[in-house]
Amino acid sequence: MSANERDDNKPSSIKGDDLVLPFQTVRSRISGRIVRLGDTVDRILKRHDYPDLVSEALGQALAMVALIGSGMKFDGRLILQTKSDGPLNFLVADFATPGSLRGYASFEKERFAALALSGANAMGQLLGNGHLAMTIDPGGDMERYQGLVALENSTLSEAAITYFRQSEQLPTFIRLAVARERSAASGGEWRWRAGGLMLQHVSHEGGRADEEIAAAEERGVMLGEEDDHWQRVSILASTVEDHELVDSTLSPERLLYRLFHEEGVRVQPARAISEYCTCSRERVSGFLSRFGSAELADMHEPDGTISVTCEFCSARYVFDPESLT
Repeated sequence: MSANERDDNKPSSIKGDDLVLPFQTVRSRISGRIVRLGDTVDRILKRHDYPDLVSEALGQALAMVALIGSGMKFDGRLILQTKSDGPLNFLVADFATPGSLRGYASFEKERFAALALSGANAMGQLLGNGHLAMTIDPGGDMERYQGLVALENSTLSEAAITYFRQSEQLPTFIRLAVARERSAASGGEWRWRAGGLMLQHVSHEGGRADEEIAAAEERGVMLGEEDDHWQRVSILASTVEDHELVDSTLSPERLLYRLFHEEGVRVQPARAISEYCTCSRERVSGFLSRFGSAELADMHEPDGTISVTCEFCSARYVFDPESLT
């Protein structure tokens, strides 16, 4: 389906949220994906009830892992994780094919409060210095693959772009946005929304000559970065506004048309996104049963029970210690 080949020269709307829409520009053959998260990200963020800045960071991570993970050509999981010396010292977002999301964050309350009082709201200050890890887990007996990139007071999107540049040699554009919107459908309740746009310049030609690669490296660029098509499309993409990425009244398809109608856009079937968690009472019980009696005794609540709360979905499991021995 091509967005600029309709009788009225305008795209029809794809209704609804919680989806990833893959696309390719017709003229320049640049591949991309756009993500729009509504109820899914709202449920995840409200359940955790983090401060707004932490929620925004986790919302961005969820949007980004959905953008990247939905491009996997096999069943498995993509885990995006940050570990840093900033007030937000740990962040994880987990995508499982074909379209399941979960995530949580850990932050130092006193340092975060000091940052909030200073009036600073830059994501780089929240994360600080550390690393961003992207782990691909194919499942089964297959080996995991993990790539790392430094966090140097950078945003998640900046770190991911650097990762693809260094590890995959792929020119990449990523823009992420998170906001709260008052929903008339829910009685005026404020609801979290997240969105993102990603482009990658994947060569459609055969292998490049070693001379071309060497010449590009001497200039400090990747093959494709100086390509006229890539520069034109990435400039068009950079005009997207944060509010457009999260606007519930602006469908992803219409936004793509707004950005790239001069290029032409061919969209592929949208992929649904939903929240998930792998925790269960049986899993938690099996984990606790590995501990000895003395270790279990240290876990007792004042009422004598043992309780475990899932970091991802906040489900709470309560056990009688005798049932674990």
